[in-house]
Amino acid sequence: MDPNGLIAFVVSLLLGGLAFLIVARILPGFRLEGGFRSAVLVAFVYGVIKAVLWKILVILTLPFVLITLGLFIFVINAFLLWLTGKIVTRLEVRSFGTLLLAAFLLSILDFCFRALLTGGAFY
Repeated sequence: MDPNGLIAFVVSLLLGGLAFLIVARILPGFRLEGGFRSAVLVAFVYGVIKAVLWKILVILTLPFVLITLGLFIFVINAFLLWLTGKIVTRLEVRSFGTLLLAAFLLSILDFCFRALLTGGAFY
């Protein structure tokens, strides 16, 4: 792995941890035990799960994604977040509504962080 790729991975991981901390601070039913290290661990596990399962789940649920004009993606992200919470015991989400809202907020934060890092260029 080249140094730039490693730096981008580490920055992405740290920003993911920051995003989880922000969501845990905003949503009362979204609880993250521990500090920043725990948040980075949760971000790492969520990233791995998302990298492995996201495309498969989108393809399997493509009719729902198309019918809802892409909004079903938030349900898929909420499921992946729920799965992360089952694997990493430091993350606790109390309801399905909180899962959906947390998935939405994490998506917005990811979008904002990417915009900041790329100068607004998405390609």
